[in-house]
Amino acid sequence: MKIKFLILTGVLLLLIAVAAACQPAPAPTAAPVETTPCPTAAPCPECPSCPTPEPPVVENVPYEELWANSGHNASDAEAFNHWNTEDPAAVPTMCAKCHTSEGYEEFTSTGTIANAIPAPAGTIQCVACHNETAAALDSVTFPSGIEITDTGPATRCMVCHQGLASKNTVDAALEKFGVTGDPDKVPEPVDGAQLGFMSNHYYPAGATLYGTEAKGGYEYDGKSYDGKFRHVEGIQDCLGCHNSHSLEVKLDTCKKCHEGVSTVEDLRNVRMQGSFVDYDGDGNVQEGIDGELKGLQEILYSGIQEYARDVVGTGIAYDQNAYPYFFTDADGDGTPDTNADGKRTAYSTWTARLVKAAYNYQSSVKDPGSFAHNAKYTIQLMHDSIVDLNDKLGTIDIASLHREDPGHFAGSTEPFRHWDAEGGIVPGECVKCHQDEGVPQFLANDANIAMPASNGFMCTTCHNEQAFPALYDVTEVTFPSGAKVTFGGTDADGKPIADPSNLCLLCHQGRSSTSIVNKSLVDKEPNTPDPGIRPQNIHYFAAGATLFGDEVQGAYQFEGQDYLGFNSSHPLNKCKDCHDVHALEVKIQSCTGCHSGSSDPQDPRTYRLDRTDYDGDGDTNEGISAEIDAFAERLYAAMQAYAVKIGTPILYDSHRYPYFFVDADGDGVADTGEKGPVSYNAWTPTLVKAAYNYQLYQKDPGAFTHNPKYVLQFLYDSIVALGGDVSGFTRPATPAE
Repeated sequence: MKIKFLILTGVLLLLIAVAAACQPAPAPTAAPVETTPCPTAAPCPECPSCPTPEPPVVENVPYEELWANSGHNASDAEAFNHWNTEDPAAVPTMCAKCHTSEGYEEFTSTGTIANAIPAPAGTIQCVACHNETAAALDSVTFPSGIEITDTGPATRCMVCHQGLASKNTVDAALEKFGVTGDPDKVPEPVDGAQLGFMSNHYYPAGATLYGTEAKGGYEYDGKSYDGKFRHVEGIQDCLGCHNSHSLEVKLDTCKKCHEGVSTVEDLRNVRMQGSFVDYDGDGNVQEGIDGELKGLQEILYSGIQEYARDVVGTGIAYDQNAYPYFFTDADGDGTPDTNADGKRTAYSTWTARLVKAAYNYQSSVKDPGSFAHNAKYTIQLMHDSIVDLNDKLGTIDIASLHREDPGHFAGSTEPFRHWDAEGGIVPGECVKCHQDEGVPQFLANDANIAMPASNGFMCTTCHNEQAFPALYDVTEVTFPSGAKVTFGGTDADGKPIADPSNLCLLCHQGRSSTSIVNKSLVDKEPNTPDPGIRPQNIHYFAAGATLFGDEVQGAYQFEGQDYLGFNSSHPLNKCKDCHDVHALEVKIQSCTGCHSGSSDPQDPRTYRLDRTDYDGDGDTNEGISAEIDAFAERLYAAMQAYAVKIGTPILYDSHRYPYFFVDADGDGVADTGEKGPVSYNAWTPTLVKAAYNYQLYQKDPGAFTHNPKYVLQFLYDSIVALGGDVSGFTRPATPAE
């Protein structure tokens, strides 16, 4: 009972406590509060205006429509879709440079492309070329490894339009397969791979344009080739001829000079001055230069087919629209063979000779504008491939084909290519006659400075560009002797008159004279060899020196002797009277008025104006050239006899500088040393004078008509000076004035 009482008491107390807690608490007395007004906020600053984006955003993109319709935006073209079905679908790094905008930008910025670009990658967008890096490009490195500098805005084009191969590419492959020494051997596989066709890829216009300077074609050893094709000022690169956005040819620009041109296709009919020969041997020299290229392509392809069939033993067929382009044609029906799956069989039995020819053929086909980019370089490549094939076949009419133009336009020849191995810079003393801007520069400044080598002459070499087609007016010409002459005579006041043939004299005058030879021999003993003596060289084609004779003293004229001056005995005595000023050929039709039966340019060698038997052989009907040759033959014999007498036999080689060599054993072959043939080194003043005149005879192949009696005089006197035999010879007389 006691326990229950205690529990009950506890519960009651707890209830009382809870009831007390639920009563409201008394309200507290509030303390006084001080109030502070809210501060006034500063006004918000005005937002700055948005900056103008760089480059500025424009509503209409300039030239967008031209670009949109161009090949660079041909979204359905193979060039931009080739890799879409690959696994993985990506444009490889070696292709992305030219087949994607992203790749082009990366390459022009870094020089390489790190990773393949997912396909489809789209077309070439504006930003590819329109960015600071691309705009600053000014040099391009071709597949040959050669870098061409100062290429300007057109560099952006040539980053891609340069091809993918070169002579180096082909030679490296041939060396790898061990066929450099056997051009007709089909090599064994190397590392499981066979020797195959090498393609220069599509549209290698830049490589064509720069010719041998870029070496995009397969250039045969021992041959020289044209350099960059120089058209006219302002129209010498991609952007000079093509709209940079539409890529179309600037036809209106072409029409300014090329008559009869109304469409782009008409340009294929153009044939410029300087392209005079029948390159493809079809007898047509009036067709456009593209016709010549097409003719050579047909000959080359026919030679490739004949060689593959008859030498290799496996026929070949070409399809420019299907990779790898060359296919097996076992039955010779001109159609590629197919395998059991209906696929064409790629040609696989390649030899070195066939690879080279096919490479050049493909290069000519894959640059459809080669007729304008550099026709002569392409002609030379195909010509040399045809000749190389024919070295094995012997069935092609090589004699009817032509590789070079007349001298002034033969850009691949030594007079214009001599300096290629020396950096391609022509020294100032050579520029006037060996560089296309040399004559204008000389006429403007009476001097020349070093200039880059050119590709032969241009129209503006002789025709005043400011008054085209007028020729430069040249009133008189100063020769190495200091003498001034003119073809034009003088006016009433005695002033020289300009004449077109004076232009020829600027170069065809030689580079030495009697006075220069004498100056080099001061204080030298006449017949004592002296290592300090250096022979003087008249240089090439000194026709003017021969023609004007004593007036300019281009030959060495011996003291005490009289010599004939300008050859006025012939009614045709100006350069343009006898030579076509462009083709340089003899105007044989001009000779027929006096020399009946003339039809061949070699006929003048049979002409003579008098019947004096100068060489004493009893033949007065032979041409005057034969009389001169007899004198020259006697002079050379006298030089050799004299050289033996002073202890060092001499040998002459007209094709090898410096022309005179030591022949100690007298076997008719130049002695050789560590650096090749030994140059003659025992000169005496007497021998120098005679050798100088002999060289003038050799280097003016038209001397027999330019001034034959003058030539006979200086040859005769040279023989006498050497103590040679002139018995039976007659020296032409110089009429008293």
